[in-house]
Amino acid sequence: MTVQIGIIGCGVMGADHCRLLHGEIFGAKLVAVQDSDRPRAALVAASAGDVRIHDFAHDLIADRDIDAVVIASPDHTHAALATACVEAGKPVLCEKPLAATIEECQAVMTMEMTGGRRLVQVGYMRRFDPGLPRYEAQPRRPAVRPPAVPALRPQKRCRAALHHFRLGHREFFGPRDRHRALPARRGICSGDSDQRQILPACRNAAASVHRPGIGERRHCDGRGVSRRPIRLRCSSELVCEDGTVSLAPNPPVSRRHAHREGFEIDGDWRARFADAYRDQLKEWVASIEDGRPVGSSAWDGYAASATAAAALEALAAGGKTATNLGERPAFYAG
Repeated sequence: MTVQIGIIGCGVMGADHCRLLHGEIFGAKLVAVQDSDRPRAALVAASAGDVRIHDFAHDLIADRDIDAVVIASPDHTHAALATACVEAGKPVLCEKPLAATIEECQAVMTMEMTGGRRLVQVGYMRRFDPGLPRYEAQPRRPAVRPPAVPALRPQKRCRAALHHFRLGHREFFGPRDRHRALPARRGICSGDSDQRQILPACRNAAASVHRPGIGERRHCDGRGVSRRPIRLRCSSELVCEDGTVSLAPNPPVSRRHAHREGFEIDGDWRARFADAYRDQLKEWVASIEDGRPVGSSAWDGYAASATAAAALEALAAGGKTATNLGERPAFYAG
């Protein structure tokens, strides 16, 4: 079976998805693209050979030759386009964020649950990072005791979405799937009765920027409080009882000079996550063929947006802000 795919949005991410789908993803065929800038869409289409160009996104979704859709258009368009894909019964890989507001995220989930089939995957590609399975397996090895304080260290901030949600959700809200979750441990993941709060970001008096906000989870059994950054991070660390485990950025070159050792951070993140983007598309296409959902769900997209909204509220109010996601629907379990 060959899955025929259309891409909405031909900017940086759309063009990258086009390149991968055209030559590197087995079982997939790119058949159409759409962008509000038609010359840009034409340029991307030309790079992929015999690819049609649609003038309107909804025409692409309605195209009978298209089996599945990738949404890489501006953030504010995501919810309406994802909903249209669900209404058309077509699987959709939607770049983060799922929607511009919490209410829109909830509307997408409602539409999907009404249809009775998981069709939406949100593009949190870091769960497909090749190093992640080994990273998550470390606390289960005899040489490393279970995590005491899981930490996510920020190196970079983003404007629109929580990018490293795969680990952020697990450590802030608790275990989220049985296949790739870190081992739950009482005192770290003690259930839905925990209080989850966002602490406000600290203002930097020397510059017009904010330090990252911190997620605080206060355990109901009184065992303590752990705090974790909630914005984009390019590295992650588990602080265990007798050591730490890090998901390294894996730079190709490091330099030692003048009593310092380190590496440069590439301004283009795509090279760092090239394998993750490729594997995300591979597994998404395979999931369409066998009907097995993979990756982050619409619920995950909603939870990420709710967390980001709480962080902004805490920043504006200058105080703690509680988050309340409600019960995860059984539809999104597992």
